[in-house]
Amino acid sequence: MDDGENGLDKRLNDLGERIAERKTAADRAGDKARGADKSAYSQAIKVSSEFIAGVLVGALIGYVVDTLAGTGPWGMIVFLLLGFCAAVLNVMRALGVVATPQPRKRDDTK
Repeated sequence: MDDGENGLDKRLNDLGERIAERKTAADRAGDKARGADKSAYSQAIKVSSEFIAGVLVGALIGYVVDTLAGTGPWGMIVFLLLGFCAAVLNVMRALGVVATPQPRKRDDTK
């Protein structure tokens, strides 16, 4: 009877070890997924704040131009559109769709 109980105990211990190994592997995979979620969330916050900032800065500049020059809504309209275009360009750069501008090197060998 001891061999039966020892064999059963051994199999039960092996099963417990395998379950523990799979749990730790699953926990590691879950940690990676949670880290990816945090990274995606932080990038979404960054992109949305860049977009909102671009539009607001354009509107603010347009308001100041309208106030100082007395041009009515035209300064606000023009600079709001320019701010929107700049915001879209910044979002595209942040997402890697458009490359960031690199300074050109001068060729002085001519």
